[in-house]
Amino acid sequence: MTRIAIAGLGYWGPNLARNFDELAELTWLCDLDEGLLDRYGARYPQASRTTDFAELVADPELDAVVIATPVPTHYGLAKQALEAGKHVLVEKPPAMHAAEMDELVALAAGRGLVLMPGHLLLYHPGVRKLKELIDSGDLGEVLCLYGNRQNLGIVRTNENALWSLGVHDLSVILYLIGEEPTEAVAHGNAFLTPGVEDVVFCYLRFPSGKIAHMHLSWLDPHKMRKLTVVGKEKMAVFDDMELERKVTIYEKAPWQTAENYGEWQTRTGDIFSPKIANDEPLRLECQHFLALVAGEGDAAQVARDGAVVVRALERLTESLG
Repeated sequence: MTRIAIAGLGYWGPNLARNFDELAELTWLCDLDEGLLDRYGARYPQASRTTDFAELVADPELDAVVIATPVPTHYGLAKQALEAGKHVLVEKPPAMHAAEMDELVALAAGRGLVLMPGHLLLYHPGVRKLKELIDSGDLGEVLCLYGNRQNLGIVRTNENALWSLGVHDLSVILYLIGEEPTEAVAHGNAFLTPGVEDVVFCYLRFPSGKIAHMHLSWLDPHKMRKLTVVGKEKMAVFDDMELERKVTIYEKAPWQTAENYGEWQTRTGDIFSPKIANDEPLRLECQHFLALVAGEGDAAQVARDGAVVVRALERLTESLG
């Protein structure tokens, strides 16, 4: 079995530890907080514990490192693990600058290692269904997409709404469209913490003419996790707040011009929700990483796709500033 180390046992690390303990051989736990090491060390007694990342990557028996530490540390730790010959699954985003991400991608490629960003929503069965609808042509030509990721809190002070919330929808939009944007513009404001935008609006334009929009906010009366795809024939909505109807397809579209006023008549048909598997996206993500480590699938493409996300994030950040 693949021997795995988990670095970072704060918010998300315990979920990764739970999955990899069941799917692989969890051999190391790493965190600067010795209290967290004691807590999760008791749960996974077979795993060695350390506060020193260098100690675990020096283990010649270790195959892969999973990094779930704060975002500013991702690049340095991922680079250290790759240089030590370990496969890497790193939470999003793997780096905060495109040049750093390109360096990680080249390092992984040069050493034949897996570098996989933890874009969780790409493994959500509802998002996979949207991709299937788009690629099959069932929606007709896709015209635009827009995402809503809003809530009242949690207001962060160390990363803005674009980097905390936007990376989710951005990775999905790029996955669904399959193109890199030619234009990426963001506008926002820091209402609560100086220099940390808590409300952000993003606009993306793609070579095919498709456009996309993201509304990201910690200051909103609604909790929304929704993505809408508008096609010429049908429209589809992925709503992660829905318990059962994760995806809804609307047979609605512009139809023909009316003779009287030159306006467009619309066509309205059925509204239906296909059955979506309730598999845990994180479990599917972890399984995909292990498959890549085993030599199945295109590891190089996964790393390059992650670089596209970081490049778009950097361009949006530059316009936001």
